[in-house]
Amino acid sequence: MDSLNPDHPPLTETPTTPRVWKFWGTALWGLFIFVAMFVGQIGAVIVLAALRGLPMDLSSLQLVGHEPQTLALSVIMGLPATLLAVWLAIRIKRVSFVDYLALHWPSWKQLLFGAIGLILIVLLWETMSRALGREATPGFMTDLLKSGRDKGAALLLLAAFAVAAPMSEEVLARGFLYRGWSASFLRAPGAILLSSLVWTVVHLQYDMYFLAEVFCIGLWFGYMRYRSGSLWLTIALHALNNLTAVVLTMWLGS
Repeated sequence: MDSLNPDHPPLTETPTTPRVWKFWGTALWGLFIFVAMFVGQIGAVIVLAALRGLPMDLSSLQLVGHEPQTLALSVIMGLPATLLAVWLAIRIKRVSFVDYLALHWPSWKQLLFGAIGLILIVLLWETMSRALGREATPGFMTDLLKSGRDKGAALLLLAAFAVAAPMSEEVLARGFLYRGWSASFLRAPGAILLSSLVWTVVHLQYDMYFLAEVFCIGLWFGYMRYRSGSLWLTIALHALNNLTAVVLTMWLGS
């Protein structure tokens, strides 16, 4: 038996890093994935406008797109478009979708640590907002969520912002972009920084103050992605953050 023979030790397998797109490949595919997300979202608005028999012009699309139900469906439809684009990029590399995106379950300790850190960051920004006399939630988001609640779209908005949006954004930022950029000359610190910046750009509907908060939260999510090796962890943290914000704004916010 070779395993008992010191001249023939048993073979051991060394874990290998999945073949990944490096810096430029990740950047270009990331742009493609972002466009796919946008097409999926705007496609939902176009379909709803067409079903109402409205003309396909900018004013009609804006009119429909500002409705809570339409906005929620738009965010939801961005998810399958994002997943399809990411799947295509990974498929070309002929590697596991699960391994490439690190879709592995975190431990309860990692989840608890990530949640505590997130709560502390949010409380810090909440305290700063109150000290500066600023609103803790962007005004247009408050109006949208309360309008959705009053029009019976609360559950749809909850599904959009607490499920679909975290999954779409995390698959792009801490999933695909982080994986490729961390394997490039950027390494993990540069990948955390740059993916957080891209994630912040996705939220350009906010002013600079709220963008700074988004960036800080993105850095924490990136660190937890690095620390845990789990994308499910950042998806859960992102969902927790959005769920809390939506529930407090809809039913408890002043």
